[in-house]
Amino acid sequence: MDAFKLMKELKTNYEQEVYYLPKEAGLSLIESTTQDDSRISAKCRDAKVEDLWSLTSFFGYSAQTFVLAVNLLDRFLAMMRIQPKHLSCVSLSCLHMAAKVTEEECNLTPTDELIRIGQCRFTVSDLGRMEKIIAEKLDFKSRAVTALTFLHLYHQIAQSHCTERTETLSLDKLEAQLKACLCRISFSKAKPSVLALSLLRQDIEAVCSEDLLEITCHIQRHLKIAEAELLLWSERVAQCLSDYASPECIKPNHRRLQWVVSRRTAQNLHSYRSVPELPTIPEGCWDESESEDSCEDMLSSGEESLSSSLGSDAEGRFFPLHLRRQKRR
Repeated sequence: MDAFKLMKELKTNYEQEVYYLPKEAGLSLIESTTQDDSRISAKCRDAKVEDLWSLTSFFGYSAQTFVLAVNLLDRFLAMMRIQPKHLSCVSLSCLHMAAKVTEEECNLTPTDELIRIGQCRFTVSDLGRMEKIIAEKLDFKSRAVTALTFLHLYHQIAQSHCTERTETLSLDKLEAQLKACLCRISFSKAKPSVLALSLLRQDIEAVCSEDLLEITCHIQRHLKIAEAELLLWSERVAQCLSDYASPECIKPNHRRLQWVVSRRTAQNLHSYRSVPELPTIPEGCWDESESEDSCEDMLSSGEESLSSSLGSDAEGRFFPLHLRRQKRR
């Protein structure tokens, strides 16, 4: 796509982004809510978004699926007052709706499996009814203009203008940083175009490229984004990424799946893992090669699934390179 078509598409999405923004009054109400049993708080919302990040990584969904799911979730929470006990159903419904739009049909996780892995207590019918409610309230058809939409367009524009420096702009890194920001409800108040440009500007300033920085200024002028607004969100993005890169921050992809089982199931699991009494091996019948093969079979048949995890941020493909290097240190 040539530069003229990219800039035209950029302008079109910029004019439409206002229709896909969560209501700021609703977001402010969530931020002001304390942790209780009657309303969704910011902490509760952020924790659920981190769960969505973990699930998208677990199922191998794209960044586009995660970003769209968060957009649907924030728009619905900012519009409707729901109880915390219903938040799991709402968030998983948003994820399923987003996946059906962005993922190939063959890669979609079955609904019952999605509920089981998400460890939720509602049924497939409950999820279907919730999806219909969300789609009706948000007038959701098949797409939404998000920060990821602009991030991809900005990256393509940078490539078309400055091909010799494209290796300095990692789209995977920018996507990972965007997902980190979306785990905080405060960034849901930012215009997608401004949030994406703030992320791009941070990355370009880190590599000290004057050519690429001029491209961001050209985009800013083209979209008529105020310098004060861009500076405000750039500072917030920088602080968020600094906090995210700290060792104290527990990343969503760094957590393991924790299964809640009944006492009877736990006892059965322990009995399966106990060492059975083996018959004495007669002397003179020792076959060294057979013994080695049997040992390998025993090792390969271990209960690996009981300790499976979602993977770590240091190795997942959704995370930036500098965080992986920091992990190794």
